[in-house]
Amino acid sequence: MADFETAFKITMQFEGGYSKDPADPGGETYRGIARKRHPSWAGWRTIDQLKSRTSGNLNRTLNNNARLQSMVKQFYKDRFWNQMLGDQIPDQGVAEEVFDTSVNMGLRRSIRFLQESINLLNRNRQLEDITVDGWLGKKTLTALRKLLRQDQSNDYMMALLNLFQGKRYIELMRQRPTLEKFARGWLRRTQQHA
Repeated sequence: MADFETAFKITMQFEGGYSKDPADPGGETYRGIARKRHPSWAGWRTIDQLKSRTSGNLNRTLNNNARLQSMVKQFYKDRFWNQMLGDQIPDQGVAEEVFDTSVNMGLRRSIRFLQESINLLNRNRQLEDITVDGWLGKKTLTALRKLLRQDQSNDYMMALLNLFQGKRYIELMRQRPTLEKFARGWLRRTQQHA
């Protein structure tokens, strides 16, 4: 079964420190947690206090605050890993990909990518198609286990997950050209398991 700590470390390589980029739809962000989307996250109180007291390098101050780092990790575990039943996913690479895509694009979208990939790889219905609803439950996990056992590898699953992720980034950049500044970082994300 998959391990949260490993997935978290990989995702944190892509989620930078403190940022307040006007081009970022999330606005003020710390370690990928956008204040606009998660205004009640307790870490914002700590960040606001440290911002008002820090005259030097804010990112260094925030990154060296053990309590804040613990809150970041717990946020990701509660909000994404536990919601996607990460501990029950039978393949570490698949779990890492679903987790990272959840963090960057939303949990339900990431799970839909997984479900669509399972359906596309079912060899003309050797497996029963599962409902693409964005909820990871017993049927999705069972189908994923069967598929990985049949393929004896996660290669094809990872390829499809990365293709769905990349396609979404392209759609976002076409809709809002100001997001093109994030293209290289987004493309690195799609290659983490390629």
